[in-house]
Amino acid sequence: ETGNSKFEFQPGPIFSNIILADEINRATPKTQSALLEAMQEHTVTVMGVSRRLEEPFFVLATQNPIEQDGTYPLPEAQMDRFLMQLSMENLSETEELQLMERYMHNTPLETLEAVTDTQTILALQESCKQVYIHPELSKYLVAIIHATRTNGKIACGVSPRGTLAFLRAAQAYAMVSGRDYVVPEDLKALAVPVLSHRLTMATGIDSGRATEQVIEEILASLPVPTENFAVR
Repeated sequence: ETGNSKFEFQPGPIFSNIILADEINRATPKTQSALLEAMQEHTVTVMGVSRRLEEPFFVLATQNPIEQDGTYPLPEAQMDRFLMQLSMENLSETEELQLMERYMHNTPLETLEAVTDTQTILALQESCKQVYIHPELSKYLVAIIHATRTNGKIACGVSPRGTLAFLRAAQAYAMVSGRDYVVPEDLKALAVPVLSHRLTMATGIDSGRATEQVIEEILASLPVPTENFAVR
């Protein structure tokens, strides 16, 4: 406060439950770095005062892989905060026709309604933590992680944060599949989207699908455990 003027905090768009950052790689490195605290700690600090973000809180972001002018690469620390990275492939002819039919006479985005509420999401997040993972599957998960740290094609493998993300994603995948236990197929299905964006490839071999290919090679090289994974 100075004289008759004083600073008043005005919460910005980050104070929401779900954040969609469109073409996040167009944000400046300073903006991307500021997002790290929100993504990791779920707090925002302004002028020395930390404010807690309301739960649930998570960030969705898009990147345009084609237009690179005016973009900034996301730092490894920020990439590590995203649970997974998915590629939006081109629509099939059937899907394209369905898209046209949906938008022919209407604008579906204008009639969207809520399908859940925050309390339900919080309850689901707690339920997810109770999904069982067999000790042999835990060892298999860790073996995949450690293989990324010893592979000659990879300069920097998956961090412990990535290990926990892999575990939580597997539990969630099992739950939405109608199971209260994880199976090897869950880990295989999630390895590329959860782990590949966390890798830094060695100089000279980094290409478009290099990270995905090396994860697939690791999966092919490791023995898959065979147990009754539902037995605790």
